[in-house]
Amino acid sequence: MITVLGSINMDLIATTDRLPEPGETVAGNSFATAAGGKGANQALAARRAGNGVRMAAAVGRDEFAEPALALLDQAGVDLSAIRRVEGPTGTALILVGGTGENMIAVVAGANGTLDEQQARAAVEAMSQGDVLMLQLEVPAAAVEAALQVAKAKGVSSILNTAPITAEAARLARLADVVIANETEFELLTGRADLQPAEREDALQTMNAQTGQTFIVTLGAEGVIAAQDGRLHRARGLEIQPVDTVGAGDTFCGYLAAGLDAGLAFDDMLRRAAVAGSLACLKPGAQPSIPTAAEVAARL
Repeated sequence: MITVLGSINMDLIATTDRLPEPGETVAGNSFATAAGGKGANQALAARRAGNGVRMAAAVGRDEFAEPALALLDQAGVDLSAIRRVEGPTGTALILVGGTGENMIAVVAGANGTLDEQQARAAVEAMSQGDVLMLQLEVPAAAVEAALQVAKAKGVSSILNTAPITAEAARLARLADVVIANETEFELLTGRADLQPAEREDALQTMNAQTGQTFIVTLGAEGVIAAQDGRLHRARGLEIQPVDTVGAGDTFCGYLAAGLDAGLAFDDMLRRAAVAGSLACLKPGAQPSIPTAAEVAARL
């Protein structure tokens, strides 16, 4: 069983031929709304991968709450640990350029009310051997409390260090598995402009020093990871991306699903990388997340 403690947002998405420079206005081509939030995206990905998933989060009492929960509910995610609070549901403002790259501004809303008490309660309800998935779109105190209880209960914890925050490096030391992109990993190491060989050395050093598993996503180049003293690599699919918004969260959700299912590490990496690639072929974060059958067909 997987518990995802994290954010739920409503995404407001505009597409443009190219992303604007600072201070520049560009013409948009289309506008849509879609359920999002890194926590909700990862929960839905893990559920579409075929696993049992419970979501612990908060939404507001506004017009965005129900549509933000709709796909999770339809997929069969357990929503009993979601709290409704006064004020707005979290919101993400997303610009997607012609190449599929994106710019995102996130307004926390109800996500900012997630506290240590709710976090502890969510993990206390878990069983030894369950998997806890976390990100950094909710308060650091809640993430820290959840990680501490997980360690005490023998729950496997995964921290996705996105979006990167000042507390990310400290919180990362508490997780069993850390997933970061290239930029986030450099901030965790305190070193900029890492070359591939330097990244590999840093991964192996951090794994050896802490015993933690570190995974770095590399976009079109796939993923590299250090676990149990070994480096592992996996590639996704050769694709022409439509929208990369949901790729990272899809990878994380499928990785959590693989860990929960007891897959071999190389197998779960490859499966998650392929799922992340498929998520780039449709617009929107949650609508683009592939099913287990779609991923299996491309493996």
